[in-house]
Amino acid sequence: MDREHALLDLLDLAPGGGTPGGGEGVHFVGRPPLEQSVPVYGGHLAAQALAAAGRTVPAALPAHSVHCSFLRPTLPSAPFEYRVEKVRNSASFATRRVHAIQHGLEVFDLTASFHRPGPGLDHQDPMPPVPDPESLPTYEERLTTAFGEVMRPLGKPYELRFVGPLSFDTEKDPSLSSPRTRVWVRAKGELPDETAAGGARLLHACLLVYVCDVTMLETVLVRHGISWFHADGRSVDYTVWIHRPFRADDWLLCALESPAASGGRGLVLGRVFTRAGVLVATLAQEGLIRVSAGHGALG
Repeated sequence: MDREHALLDLLDLAPGGGTPGGGEGVHFVGRPPLEQSVPVYGGHLAAQALAAAGRTVPAALPAHSVHCSFLRPTLPSAPFEYRVEKVRNSASFATRRVHAIQHGLEVFDLTASFHRPGPGLDHQDPMPPVPDPESLPTYEERLTTAFGEVMRPLGKPYELRFVGPLSFDTEKDPSLSSPRTRVWVRAKGELPDETAAGGARLLHACLLVYVCDVTMLETVLVRHGISWFHADGRSVDYTVWIHRPFRADDWLLCALESPAASGGRGLVLGRVFTRAGVLVATLAQEGLIRVSAGHGALG
C-alpha cells in the first residue's frame, strides 16, 4: 500500500460503540501507527483523536483549536480506543474531549473546539522570507550530506524541506546553532478539495496536526547544538490553532522558534503559512528532552 494512502486509511476509524450523534460514550478504534516508534509518534494519536472528535460534529463547524496532553507511554503493537465526550453543542460552536485508551489505561487526552466561521476582524503577521521548497534538497539529501553516505527514501507519508541547519549540522558546527528553524512540509498524495462537502476539511486539519508534530522538537536541539544521536525527546503537550482554510497536500511553511528550555523540557512555538504567505495555523508544543550523560550543550 502507498504510504499516502496508508495515511488516509489511518484516519478512517472503525466504530467502537456508542451513539454517532455525538453523545457521551461514542467510541472509535484506530489503526496501528505508520511510525513504528516507542513511544508512539505523537502526531498519530493527535490526528486520530481529532478525526474521532470531528466525526461527531457537523461538517459546517470546522476545527479551530486542538489541545493535546500525552499522559502515559504508548506502544505501536496494541490498538487505541478513542472515547469521545460531548462537552458543548451550539449553533456556532461544538467542543469535544477525546480520551485515548490503550491496555485499559488512558494514555492521551485531546480537547477540540469547532466553530462556524463568521464575519469579523482580519489580520496576520507576514511570512518570513524563505526559498521556495523546490529549490531546497529533500530531507534524505540533507541526511546524505550530514552523514556522508547515501540515504534511501525513508518511506514517510510526508515530505520535509528544511531551510536552515538540522540538529546534526549544528552538532558538527556550533556556529550554525539558531533559536529558530524553517521547514516546508506537505502530506504525500493528492487529497480531496479542502472546501469540498463532507469530511474533507476535517481531513486536512488532521493531516496538518500529524505532519507538523514531526518538525517541532528539532528546533530545541538546533538551538543547543545537539543531535538526536545524543538526545531523546517526546511530546508532553501539543496545541494547534487553525485560522484559515488550507490544503495539507500543498507545501506549508512551519516557522518555528524555541524561546525557552528548562527542567528537562523544551518549548517550541510556530506559525504555519501557505506558499502564498497566508497564515493558516499557530502551533505550540512542550517536549521532554533528555540529553546523553556527559554531552555538553550550548547556552
